[in-house]
Amino acid sequence: MSRICELTGKTRQVGNNVSHANNRTKRVFLPNLQNVTLLSEKLDRSFKFRVTTHALRSVEHNGGLDNWLMKTPDAKLSPRALKVKRELKKSEGAEQAA
Repeated sequence: MSRICELTGKTRQVGNNVSHANNRTKRVFLPNLQNVTLLSEKLDRSFKFRVTTHALRSVEHNGGLDNWLMKTPDAKLSPRALKVKRELKKSEGAEQAA
């Protein structure tokens, strides 16, 4: 399973371990991914995502999953998150038409 946040697109970073003698060896910094269930208030459903703790804080700061998805550009989102965003847009269009 790839180590990429489904909401922010954050992925692994590559760097060096640096010893006391200043020897450098390659290493990988992995994102802190968590499996979470986020609730969409407009759709009245819950969705499972694999996200970083940073993304969780950002979602809470923006007022929930619905607001976060509407503010985030499509290029950053995973295919699963894009599907949820399309459902949100569709439900908003149905509400405005009614």
